[in-house]
Amino acid sequence: MALLNILHFPDPRLRTVAKAVTEFDDELRLLVSNMFETMYEAPGIGLAATQVDRHIRLLVMDVSEGRNQPRCLINPEILEADGEEETDEGCLSVPGFYEKVRRAEHIKVRSYNENGEVAEFDADGIEAVCIQHEMDHLEGKLFVDYLSNLKRNRIRSKLVKSLKQQAN
Repeated sequence: MALLNILHFPDPRLRTVAKAVTEFDDELRLLVSNMFETMYEAPGIGLAATQVDRHIRLLVMDVSEGRNQPRCLINPEILEADGEEETDEGCLSVPGFYEKVRRAEHIKVRSYNENGEVAEFDADGIEAVCIQHEMDHLEGKLFVDYLSNLKRNRIRSKLVKSLKQQAN
């Protein structure tokens, strides 16, 4: 297994719309394994393939307290969504920033696992938020897109400044 490089906002590759996964092979299973290792190391509760510069419809997550309930969603679809909640969100691609975002409180999801097996399930709370957040990445969207232009531009400026300081 290997740690993958996580892209940081405002990297334009984060805006790439992911393509559907069509082959469930050993290469895909290795990517899933590497994404879990990267997510846990970061540390985070979710990671989309787009964030590691792989533009396929794949995300991994684990919202459990013990970090022992890994879940892989491939070609995820939200079948139903209802309710609304506002929660503080952060992102491994926007390190150090947390802002309130409104999302559906309850969702019904259909996805495949790394072996090509389909499943449908209901999610609410942090699990629903995480799925919606990571699915946004697959559409080239970031949580900062829900913010005002002023807040988004401040975050962009701070991250660009930080990247320049790290490079020097």
